[in-house]
Amino acid sequence: QVQLVESGGGLVQPGGSLRLSCIGSGTDFSVAAMGWYRQELGKQRELVASISSIGSTGYADSVKGRFTISRDNAKNTLYLQMNRLKPEDSAVYYCSGRGYWGKGTPVTISS
Repeated sequence: QVQLVESGGGLVQPGGSLRLSCIGSGTDFSVAAMGWYRQELGKQRELVASISSIGSTGYADSVKGRFTISRDNAKNTLYLQMNRLKPEDSAVYYCSGRGYWGKGTPVTISS
């Protein structure tokens, strides 16, 4: 059974940081591009950051300079380091790769 399981979400004050993790199992995700997406209630899911199998990265303009995507292929794990968080970063964050999706981890930025 192929699974992606996100963790690390929570409630943080504006300006704070969070590190999301996504552990894959059931297939080799190391050979695939992976991505972090987010979705606010009532809005479309959007791509936040992506990383190729060899580590090339891309970011949405709204998170450039604040978020960093990385991966540990040996652990089949994807990360998203989020710094200088803003209220508009609040959403459910999902990881995806090879056509599979996790169930998401909620992130709330509020004072």
